[in-house]
Amino acid sequence: MPTHGHDGGRIVVGVDGSESSKDALRWASHQAQLTGASLEAVTTWEISANSFGFAVPIPSDYDPATNAKKTLDETILQALGENGRAHLVARVVEGPPARSLLDIAKGADLLVLGSRGHGPFVGVLLGSVSEYCASHAKCPVVVLRHQDDDPAQTGALAT
Repeated sequence: MPTHGHDGGRIVVGVDGSESSKDALRWASHQAQLTGASLEAVTTWEISANSFGFAVPIPSDYDPATNAKKTLDETILQALGENGRAHLVARVVEGPPARSLLDIAKGADLLVLGSRGHGPFVGVLLGSVSEYCASHAKCPVVVLRHQDDDPAQTGALAT
């Protein structure tokens, strides 16, 4: 598969370690192989302000960037195997997930995301990050649900 920057286009995939993001990474990798596109796997992190009006103490050894990188590396290994990392650009970015993914996807040909959804009775709804990205992205967005989320709703939703 080509590396980042080839003429086959660019596919960005959001990775958070969930089963649906593993499915999204597998799907995006296959799509990149079919189209000759480069593939970027992106994990974001942020320390959210507490909504209760007071700061939550953060341990001095807490390193969210390292934890995010570990999540990304493990997800790539689980989804694509030992050689999976050689075929993509892996990025860890600080910032809110939806906004960060949209910033990285500027100029991309496709943004691929997993969706954990809201349960079987509202299977047509997307997760908040997926919904925001699908509504605001300047490129096509594919959202994949994990098969175990709702067998009746398995598959990709393209916007």
